[in-house]
Amino acid sequence: MKRKDPVLELNMTYTTLVVFLEAYNKSIPVGFPAASVKTLKAFQTIYPSLFKHGDSWSIERHRKKVMDWLCQ
Repeated sequence: MKRKDPVLELNMTYTTLVVFLEAYNKSIPVGFPAASVKTLKAFQTIYPSLFKHGDSWSIERHRKKVMDWLCQ
C-alpha cells in the first residue's frame, strides 16, 4: 500500500493565496525575500497567463517564478 506524501500533495494541488503564502514563506531559503498578500496580488496582475485556474495557486507552478520575481 502506497503512503500519501502530504508535502507532495500540497505542492501538486491548487490552493488559495493564503495557503500558498504560508507554504512559500516556510520553504524559502534564508536570505530570500518573503512574500506578502500585496506582493502576490501584484505578481498575479503582472502574470495573468500563469493563473488559468482563476485565483488558484500551486507551489509546483508558481513558487520558482515568484522567487525569481521577488529577487529582481
